[in-house]
Amino acid sequence: MAEGLSALVRHPEFKRGAKEMLGITLGISAWGLVTGVAMVKSGLGVGLSLLMSLAVFAGSSQLAALPLLASGAPLWVLWATAFCVNLRFVIFSAQWRLYFGPLPRAQRLFIGYFAADLNYVAFLKRFPDLKPDPDNQLPYFWGGVATNWFAWQIPAIAGILLADRIPTNWGLGFAGVLALLGLSYSLLKDRNTWISGVVAGCAAVAAYALPLRLNILVAIAAAVAVGLMMEKWLPPASPTSGPTPGPSGSSSGRSA
Repeated sequence: MAEGLSALVRHPEFKRGAKEMLGITLGISAWGLVTGVAMVKSGLGVGLSLLMSLAVFAGSSQLAALPLLASGAPLWVLWATAFCVNLRFVIFSAQWRLYFGPLPRAQRLFIGYFAADLNYVAFLKRFPDLKPDPDNQLPYFWGGVATNWFAWQIPAIAGILLADRIPTNWGLGFAGVLALLGLSYSLLKDRNTWISGVVAGCAAVAAYALPLRLNILVAIAAAVAVGLMMEKWLPPASPTSGPTPGPSGSSSGRSA
């Protein structure tokens, strides 16, 4: 096992995946630190906060659940909120399946724990062709998620342990939002992706009043629907031969 892990770390795609995630770790770390502080200050305590950080590993649903925990909301409301916030991963996993579908189920479940929004975006940017290539895709995936996991967990644990010494008014969580925006912007490469992105933003704002942060799901669904319709009826122009109806790498719904 140690030999296999060593070979994985030495793989060029592992190094590439780690390097491409490294540029956005500052935002991820700031977000993780804020989440760690918020968990303790919501009344969870150090032990439960550490367990939640390591077991859940989903920042948006953790932050969505914390106010409910602090207000004593029923358990079913907590579960429903976390489920709705994370529904976007159902959409993401449908696309992960095109790459990792042939792998054994246990390995896919293990991959699912580590797969995060930014890894999804970076992976689709590196492998836009929707076909499996495990020899290169798995090392790239593990390089990216290893960087992301440590960049999140170390600051989150630091935030849990130092919660009483970190002011809550630093606004560090906004750095995480900026990291997501920067990476998403790099994926807006043509008319269809721009329009899908604008539709997602408008839908998220228009549906903001929905409970349980369902506006996130509405935005993703709207962007995917618009993207699929445009790729069918208004395919991107070919860079060499003009407006031909050839296939294109789908980027609709690559919302972070």
